[in-house]
Formats: sequence, C-alpha cells, structure tokens
Amino acid sequence: MDDKARAFEYPQFLKQDPIQIPHRFNKKEDIEIAGFLIATIAWGNRVSIIKSGNCMMDLMDNDPHHFVMEHNEADLKPLKKFVHRTFNGIDFIYFIKALRNIYSFHKGLEAVFYQKGNTATMYENIHLFKKTFFELEHEKRTEKHVSDPLNGSAAKRLNMYLRWMVRPATMGVDFGIWKQLSTAQLSCPLDVHSGNVARSLGILKRKQNDQKALIELDTALRKFDPLDPVKYDFALFGLGVYEGFK
Repeated sequence: MDDKARAFEYPQFLKQDPIQIPHRFNKKEDIEIAGFLIATIAWGNRVSIIKSGNCMMDLMDNDPHHFVMEHNEADLKPLKKFVHRTFNGIDFIYFIKALRNIYSFHKGLEAVFYQKGNTATMYENIHLFKKTFFELEHEKRTEKHVSDPLNGSAAKRLNMYLRWMVRPATMGVDFGIWKQLSTAQLSCPLDVHSGNVARSLGILKRKQNDQKALIELDTALRKFDPLDPVKYDFALFGLGVYEGFK
C-alpha cells in the first residue's frame, strides 16, 4: 500500500483527473472555489467531468472568486443552461449564492469546514458545513448535491475535495492550502474503485459504499498511517483504475 501510494501520487495524474482544473489558479480562494465546484460534479466519466468543469469556469469568466463575490442577477442568467448529469443550472446558481454567503458572513470555505475544530472527525465538520451551506432559501432538490455522513453517506466527493485542500502539495497533486485541519482527520474518498480494491485486499468487509463502510476503511487505513491515512486513496484508486487489481 505504501509503495502504491507513492507510485500513483505524481503530477502526470493531473492530465487525466478533474483536479487539473483548480490547478489552473494561484489564489487561495480561486483554488478552493474551483475545487469545490469540480468535486461536486465529480461522478461519472472523468472526461465528461473535466469538460463540464471547464464549462463551469468559462461561465464564471475563469475568475471564480471574483464572480462569486461580485455577480449580479444578470451574470447568473447564463448559468441556467448548465447541466452535468443531475446537477443543473438551478443548482449551480444556488451554489454561487451560497458561496458568496459563506465568504461574506462565515469567513470562507476553510472556516466553515473547521467549525468543530481539528480534533473532531470530518463527519461532524461536513455535517455542519452542509447546514451552513443551505441556510439560504433554496430548492430541496439542490440538497442532494452535498452529502452528509451523519445521514449515512460516504460523502465521497467532499472527502476527495478535503484531501485536495488539506494534504501537502509536496508531490504536486494536492494543494495543502488549508492549514487549520489536519491530515489525520481526513477520510478516504470511498467509491466503486477504492471500495472494490479494499475488499480484495481484505481491509473492507462491508459490501455497501456507505458511511459504515467508510468508518471500517478509515479504521484500517489509520492503522497503516494514523497521521496521513488518506494518502492510501492514491493506492486504492490507482490499483483499481490503472492496474485492474482484483
């Protein structure tokens, strides 16, 4: 696992992964906003995710923080046409408004994910993030695009996003721009690939990719490295996608 984690955490990974989109930016707020939006739509074919992510950035004039903070209603109209699977223009427009609310009244994304501090589990922090994110008036349908581990979800996309923001940029893949949270708090983004490989290795027994499975996987990975358990996301994902491990 250690060998594979090192092998698959390399910059060439960016060419095939949606994380390439926030890597276009240098300003902290641009990186975290772009990363959050791309992680939100990160399900399905990666080529499709990257295409939709590029569209998102174009609709925001490739200046995400400025767009979030300075947009008016006329600026939001072009977003109505956006569609990525079940995430549509209604959802996109609410996300922009919610992000402005977070930066205007809650000190930004990092602060909202830090509400329970760096000793709490990220399950609790993600739960509080969702509550804050949806404090504005919104359509109920949009809530499905932000998972809540305390409601049984593995919250794969949010855990992936948190890995991007918190893990060090040492290898040129993750960003390490959030300093308040600890890598020891992070959870593996549990999906079909990582789940199947973990079961093949015997470190995950539960068949469903839900929060109970995530807790089981987290427990196993923390035995390998309690300070940086989510580095094994590279091993599990790489073994499944690139090596066809069974």
